[in-house]
Amino acid sequence: MKKILVIDDEEAIRDLVELVLRRESFQVRTAEDGAEGLSELDAFQPDLVLLDLMLPDCSGYDLCKEIVKRQAVPVILVSAKNEIIDKVLGLELGAEDYVTKPFDNRELVARIKVVLRRQEGADPSPPNGSGRVQVGELTVDLEAKAVLKNGAPVSETAKEFKLLETLAGRPGKVFTRDELLELVWGFDYLGDSRSVDMTIMRLRKKLEDDADTPAYVKTVYGFGYRLGGGSD
Repeated sequence: MKKILVIDDEEAIRDLVELVLRRESFQVRTAEDGAEGLSELDAFQPDLVLLDLMLPDCSGYDLCKEIVKRQAVPVILVSAKNEIIDKVLGLELGAEDYVTKPFDNRELVARIKVVLRRQEGADPSPPNGSGRVQVGELTVDLEAKAVLKNGAPVSETAKEFKLLETLAGRPGKVFTRDELLELVWGFDYLGDSRSVDMTIMRLRKKLEDDADTPAYVKTVYGFGYRLGGGSD
């Protein structure tokens, strides 16, 4: 059973969503503010977080950043705000989807299932069948959903790992920005290819800490990006 954490300050919404999701055989926990939400995140270890943007103790955007920083867990934002800029900002901060209130319960469940399937589907098998891809001092463990550099863990958001996981599925293959948008963000993503560049930039800051560190995620100018596979 997949575990869903619902963070919303409206008790009626929490109760309704919990009822709907339990009928779909999900395990559900709820929180009414950001502090309780982070506590439940650590204790419950959910497979997905449903996060309202309007919380009494913090900004939902800030909480989204903190959640994806702490754990590689997908986040669906829920808000009465329906401007494109609000949706794009949420997605840029690491959310997987954005649902506008009031929402249809069937649509909400469908979107949750799509995000969970997308997470499960983005699990490529490495060429050697070992579950690990090694590029220099970098190890991408596809089964443990972990990244190691010189044996030490590297912290990454769900989106950053998903991008690295996609590249690691076929080391040396050049992925275009459009391919990465579809594979990592989904065909219905509202942003543009700059999201790929921004995520690559954040990954490089974590993986390449000085000028002497080799470029693990390489730019193929005019085409896209690859993991390893020779020099730029």
